[in-house]
Amino acid sequence: MERDERGQGRIMDWLKKLPVVGPWIARLMITHAWRSYERLDRVKWSRLAAAMTFTSFVALFPLLSLAAAVAAATLSKEQQDKLQDTLAEQIPGISDQLNIQGLVDNAGTVGVISALLLLFTGMGWIEATRGCLRAVWELPDEEENPILHRAKDAGVLVGLGGALLITVGISTVASALVGWIIRTIGLAQGGVGGVLLYVAAFAVAVLADFLLLLYVLTLLPGVQPARRRLVVAALIGAVGFELLKLLLSGYIQGVAAKSMYGAFGVPVALLLWINFTAKLVLFCAAWTATGSKEQELGGEGAGNDGGTGGPDVKDGSGGGPGPAAATSG
Repeated sequence: MERDERGQGRIMDWLKKLPVVGPWIARLMITHAWRSYERLDRVKWSRLAAAMTFTSFVALFPLLSLAAAVAAATLSKEQQDKLQDTLAEQIPGISDQLNIQGLVDNAGTVGVISALLLLFTGMGWIEATRGCLRAVWELPDEEENPILHRAKDAGVLVGLGGALLITVGISTVASALVGWIIRTIGLAQGGVGGVLLYVAAFAVAVLADFLLLLYVLTLLPGVQPARRRLVVAALIGAVGFELLKLLLSGYIQGVAAKSMYGAFGVPVALLLWINFTAKLVLFCAAWTATGSKEQELGGEGAGNDGGTGGPDVKDGSGGGPGPAAATSG
């Protein structure tokens, strides 16, 4: 490993000495984004993303089934259609092949089973994701009573579900408000009105993702990063997620439709999509965990190279130093 690091260091030193591009590379290597990537490389982020991808994939279908059961029992047909559209938007390119309507039609049969499965797979997802995010922070695993640990996981899962419902509600209300404003001022659906509606819808989606990421990046790993870094990381993740949906929808759809995959086309496409999303979340976590250059040089940075978080990070678990906060970006 040390040999690989020395080899990478020599390559980067050589690149920095190149004419024209060398100074740009040197500047890139001192940016917060690059130092966040170095942290990810140090903690083997590809393995972490693979773990998050697997547990997310296992928990996805019980989650969809339970959502369909709740929707069928509590929502009108029109509201169910809106919910289906919202779910479909989160999985670009292959929503038609997921047959969400089939889940709604059979919701009464699978609802209870899905709830039990979701409790089991959901807590497994919480534990795996928390472990991956804490690994990015270079914090130790939590050590506490197993029953208390499971109860905490269940609470975090319920809290995440509540946060998701709140963000969906905010997104729905904001979208309806934007549409009402455009109709009130008399803008046509095409032309300028259409562009404004599209931009507003994108902004509303970014807001919903932003609020959800605030929860995921703090309460899930049990850390409290510097406010500025948290806001920037959540904004990067929110915009990045929406851009991923726009840029990768065609590619994911192509993977799902490839005859060489046969019946595995949709699962393979889902795994790819979840993996892209997991890596984006890990990058956001690395952004929050990486202190400023001045902090790291002074030994005060969050999770600097030699420590498990540094004094800038206080762990919210029973096995760490306590709930805390970073105070500077």
